[in-house]
Amino acid sequence: MSGGRYSIRKRVLVTGGAGFIGSHLCERLLANGCDVLCADNFYTGTKDNIAHLIGNAHFELMRHDVTFPLYVEVDEIYNLACPASPVHYQFDPVQTTKTSVHGAINMLGLAKRVKAKILQASTSEVYGDPHVHPQPEGYWGNVNPIGPRSCYDEGKRCAETLFFDYHRQHGLRIKVARIFNTYGPRMHPNDGRVVSNFVVQALKGAPITVYGDGGQTRSFCYVDDLVEALVRLMATRDGFTGPVNLGNPGEFTILELAQKVIALTRSKSRLVKKKLPMDDPRQRKPDIALARRQLSWEPSIGLDAGLRKTIAYFRAGGTGRD
Repeated sequence: MSGGRYSIRKRVLVTGGAGFIGSHLCERLLANGCDVLCADNFYTGTKDNIAHLIGNAHFELMRHDVTFPLYVEVDEIYNLACPASPVHYQFDPVQTTKTSVHGAINMLGLAKRVKAKILQASTSEVYGDPHVHPQPEGYWGNVNPIGPRSCYDEGKRCAETLFFDYHRQHGLRIKVARIFNTYGPRMHPNDGRVVSNFVVQALKGAPITVYGDGGQTRSFCYVDDLVEALVRLMATRDGFTGPVNLGNPGEFTILELAQKVIALTRSKSRLVKKKLPMDDPRQRKPDIALARRQLSWEPSIGLDAGLRKTIAYFRAGGTGRD
């Protein structure tokens, strides 16, 4: 029985809540007047990200791995649990797939038991190395099912399948968000993602590593914009499931990003080019027409402004507070 029937405050579970995006989402939900249960196994998340929330009477932290069932009473579930950077998800690829697939099954089972609404944090990686540009939600993707990135890409694709099958078979209220590159304070400094890599290298004055010729493109969404979109998606009418692309449609080459970071940090770092990793997408840009229409949302923070905030966080030591 859902806790919301006896409480004025909505009770919300955020799996992966001590991670980069999850911690910002927990903050936002608390600000919105929710009781927040943060579940994390701290594989990539850290207590530093949510330490400032622990004194809040409406925030609860639970060490839990979503590959095991969880028995709690909640009204809504945001399923964010999964390592999201290649360095982390390729370290233990079998566990990465388990986190996406078993984690989805366990959280969907919980949502079914307590009649909760549930949101899946999916990814632009479901599109693989796309043949369609920009990528709309109707594009089925071009994914290598047996490559080094497949544990993440195919794990997330299977999670989407499970969400829609639970929706069709059990009438579960689902929301599926396909998240494109997101950056901001609380990114892990060693996660191998391009923004954190470049910022950390530039602040140290170390060579900035560009893979391939640097002509591949990405779209970068600041974390506050993404959290706003997730909250709006959860609040949409029950008939709208998604999937919906959430990201910033501004498109930049990796070289352009490196040059911006060097300029904003006033670094003397030089560029060093290395071989492009296998299955690395050449292009990535979301078509966000559906998000504009259904969520009345589009990003408001440009890349320069977001990079300044991110650089300030790392310059201060990346302590988990921004």
